[in-house]
Amino acid sequence: MKIGVLGAGVMADALGTRWAAAGHELMIAGRTAVKADALARKWGARAGSFEEVAEFGDIALIAVLYQGMPATLAEIGDGLRGKPIVDCNNPVEIEHFTLVTEPGLSMAQQIESATGGHVVKAFNLCEAHVWQMEPPVFDNRRLVVPYCGEHSAALDMTRQLITDLGGEPLLIGDLRHAHHLEAMAAIVISLLFGGRDPYTVFNLVDRATHSIDA
Repeated sequence: MKIGVLGAGVMADALGTRWAAAGHELMIAGRTAVKADALARKWGARAGSFEEVAEFGDIALIAVLYQGMPATLAEIGDGLRGKPIVDCNNPVEIEHFTLVTEPGLSMAQQIESATGGHVVKAFNLCEAHVWQMEPPVFDNRRLVVPYCGEHSAALDMTRQLITDLGGEPLLIGDLRHAHHLEAMAAIVISLLFGGRDPYTVFNLVDRATHSIDA
């Protein structure tokens, strides 16, 4: 599949590298041209403008910091209208680790409204190092990757992209659930900033369960 990658940060690098290795054709745009060019060379792909990359892909990944999202969406223009979009972003400020979106409204829904595309929320609950694992397996179990959206073709393509990384897709509902994934990510990010190992950030759930069982 042809994937347009919008953003050239660590998440774009981690996901794009794995998808390129799986045989997908990629094109990338970034606000820092040097970073985008470097990733394009790494993937055997090419770089372009945000609008060009949006128009290139069968599906697009938007992977930018929330502070730069309005400017990125403005540069994309109408290039994603009617297209599947994967949103892996988290609108979380890191002073108090709370969401910066309006209550009950997710960034995924804002992206869908702004682009006219078909957004699927996915890949937002793990740090980039986890997506670099080949495959992401913990305790001999594949990493479960929750995702949500409403457009059947966009969901099917996202499911395939999760599978290509070695993850186990878990559809949790329509795009209204993106708000819950983003809120969960705020907790994960606070743990990471507190020094929790990105590979074991959910171990506290096992510990809590074991304490209850005891």
